[in-house]
Amino acid sequence: MDDDQKVFYPEAIKAIKDAILHSRYLAARLANAELLKLYFSIGGYVSANTRLGKWGKGAIESISRALQAELPGLRGFSPTNIKNMRIFYESWAAILNRQLPTDDFDISANQSSSDNDTIETSFLLEESQMEKGTPFHEDLKAFLSIGFTHHMEIIYKAQTPEERWYYIRQCALCFWNVETLRRHLVAEDHKHTGMLVNNFALTMPDKKQVARAVHSFKDEYLLDFINVEDVADEGDVDERVLEHSLVREIKLFIQSLGPDFCFIANQHRILVAEEEFFVDLLFYHRGLRCLVAIELKRGKFKPSYLGQLNFYLSALDEQLKHPDENQSIGLLLCQEANKTIVELAVRDFNKPIGVATYRLGSEIPEPYRVLIPMLDGVQRIISENGSPE
Repeated sequence: MDDDQKVFYPEAIKAIKDAILHSRYLAARLANAELLKLYFSIGGYVSANTRLGKWGKGAIESISRALQAELPGLRGFSPTNIKNMRIFYESWAAILNRQLPTDDFDISANQSSSDNDTIETSFLLEESQMEKGTPFHEDLKAFLSIGFTHHMEIIYKAQTPEERWYYIRQCALCFWNVETLRRHLVAEDHKHTGMLVNNFALTMPDKKQVARAVHSFKDEYLLDFINVEDVADEGDVDERVLEHSLVREIKLFIQSLGPDFCFIANQHRILVAEEEFFVDLLFYHRGLRCLVAIELKRGKFKPSYLGQLNFYLSALDEQLKHPDENQSIGLLLCQEANKTIVELAVRDFNKPIGVATYRLGSEIPEPYRVLIPMLDGVQRIISENGSPE
């Protein structure tokens, strides 16, 4: 074997491996899209026959049993899942139909009728048939890329079309699994993203960077994975306890923060004039291309907290920031914060700082706290009945 072959083979292996992985991804994506269109079509068929009273009581259960007999080993067509397909169709039919650009894909025209008792599976508009780059084209790509179980979680827990589109886009962008999606739904991310009280517009010269930064943080974070029940007195739960809990569950904490956050260290040491200082949590944000320092505070927001964080950001920019990176951003997490006080406090600092609140699991209202463990049981029941996903 000569030297040229030794150099060539690693490149060839990488090229072929990348092609295989890309092909697998496309195959899985196309299969998922076809499955969604099938469920959507069946949902429309079932809706037309059950809502108009053509089928009697218990029809869905009878059809499910017959399908299992006709197609042994068939998964995903339990009575519950067939009803979910109907809900899936009824939740989206009018919205998708309203956004289609031509009459050729009129969803309502393809529903079952007495003259034609067949199911059409081609009426959900293909993304390739739309003008690429349009907002709805991108939304449809996201819609078709996430699983049916994701869609049902979103339908049951997000009320408006705007809320549902938000979680569909996030699932597609961040590759959330169902468990992660549930956490973000319980946290009501759609109400908190882009709402952080901050001074970014005053401290960042690049307006595009300001917009990206605003949408990279939330004004409230749900830290329901932190367990402080073992502490004898809740007053004993100080910032260090919270910090250690967050580090133990760093994967869940990163999921709470959002995409592009990379964990660097906790209690990151800064040395200034031979004195030591420690940043509670230090991250790097790939999209913003900057360091993010997070300080945890138990109790109410105090304006004095910002001076400490501003100092940390100055030290990080001087000692750790690379020349081609953007200036560091600070996030102060408190249990309580008065918006008016925070807005007044942050505006005169020269470093980008935002202030958000957090909730622990013990602070979630009782009905929601009871619901969280129940969701896992529901998912197990769905899986045992044959999940469509």
